[in-house]
Parts: sequence; C-alpha cells; structure tokens
Amino acid sequence: MNRRHFIQNLSVGFLLINGKTILASDLSQFDKKKLALRFVVLSDGHFGQPKTNYQEFYDAAITHVNNEHALKPFDFGVMNGDIIHDNVDFLGEAKKSLDKLTFPYYVTKGNHDIASPKHWEDIWKMPLNFDIVIKNNVLLFGNTSNEKGEYLQPDLEWLSSNLKKYEKSENVFLFVHIPPIKWTDNAVDSKEFQELVKQYKNIKGIFHGHEHDQDGIKWQDGIPYLFDSHIGGSWGTTYKGFRIVELYKDGSMLTYIMNPTEKINLSDLKELK
Repeated sequence: MNRRHFIQNLSVGFLLINGKTILASDLSQFDKKKLALRFVVLSDGHFGQPKTNYQEFYDAAITHVNNEHALKPFDFGVMNGDIIHDNVDFLGEAKKSLDKLTFPYYVTKGNHDIASPKHWEDIWKMPLNFDIVIKNNVLLFGNTSNEKGEYLQPDLEWLSSNLKKYEKSENVFLFVHIPPIKWTDNAVDSKEFQELVKQYKNIKGIFHGHEHDQDGIKWQDGIPYLFDSHIGGSWGTTYKGFRIVELYKDGSMLTYIMNPTEKINLSDLKELK
C-alpha cells in the first residue's frame, strides 16, 4: 500500500491512501465506496478567553458538527486540546458544551488547559494518555503539556509501548495537541518522537491543534501530519472550522476541512516524490 500522496494546496483538500492519484473532480467515486470509519477533529476552542465570544464559538461549532453527523454519521469525534483558556474554572462549562455533541467524543489536553492531572481526569473521565480501539482501528491520545502550560513532546515511553502493542493492527491514528516537528514557531522539535513513529508503517495520520492558522497537511517519513484550524480563540484562519476524515474499506482515506459549512479550496492530489 502506497501512502505517499498529498494535497498540493495545504489550505484543505483530499488525502487518498490507495496507490492512486485522484483529481478533485473525481470525488463522485467515493460515494460508491464502503466506509470503514468516519470521524471529525476539532481543536482550540479557548472557552473563557477574555474579549472573545467563546460560548457563541462553541455553540456554532457544535451545531455545524452535529448537522454533519445527521447527514453522514461519525463514529467518534476528537477535541484536540486548548479546550479552555488558562482558567480551570471554565473546564466544566466547556464540557457541558461539548456534551451537546450527538456522538461519542474524546479529548486531549492542550497548553492552555492548565488543569492538574487529577482535575482533568475527574472532569473528563479520561486519563492524559490513553488508547481506544474502534472497529479494529487504533486511536492513541497523547498529552503534550502540563499544569504550567509548557510545550512538551508526548510521553515517549507510553507511546512506544502502545505502538509496539498495536504494531500488527492495520490502522493507527495519533492525536496530540502540540506538533512535535518544528514546522511552525509554536511547535516543539522532538527528534526522539520522529525516530519512533517512522518505525511504524501502520500510522495513518498524526493530528494536531495548537496552530490556529494551519489547516493543511505536512509530511515526514511517509506519515501525514494533519491540522484543523480552530473553533475559537482570538487569532488564526479567518474562518473557524474542523477536519473530517473518512477511511474506506479498500484502504483509501479522504479528508477535508469544513469552514464550517463548505469544503473549501479543493485541490488535485499529486504524488509525493
């Protein structure tokens, strides 16, 4: 299976993983494919950020995502960090908003989610690092910050153990808030992480929030690193959107950004040389 394809326009587009190059004009063929998994990734709600309409941002995002779910169901969703903005008193209120999602969802901790590990687990009933299996697909959720809001690499001992545990699984998806490659000013540069993940060819995608102005896909060692814009906060892309991912039973995968009601900037897929 050849995963070495990418979208030329990094604003948004489609990722196909089946050894073929597909043009944006050929999207009708996906209607004939059988879905294996469909999910949505949001991040950076910054609930409680002063001088922002954070409740309206959350309400709008959840309404749009629920509408998408009603049209074509999601198996799960992910809120990939920075759920709140530097004030743990807002964590419960943010959860009340996210609980309006009409399908199961999981969360990761961002640098603005300055809760203690115990407080975090008390609110979400999820640990900072955990794994889930859905329809034989492995989901890994890793923490990349602490109570001080420092930028950290994922827990490599935990990650290495789980990648080894699931090395025979067909598909692994990894969700961490802060990018571990120094593509942007706000990322960290973890060579250890990069060396670890490149050993596992079943990693279908690594998903990040944190960078509100990033809504595309970057590649390293044949692995796509996917960004999803933001649903809140005071900076970033001019729109507030989210990423949808569709994995098909033939091994192909389609992904795009919603801005938040339309697929934007559709691009041809070109082979990564």
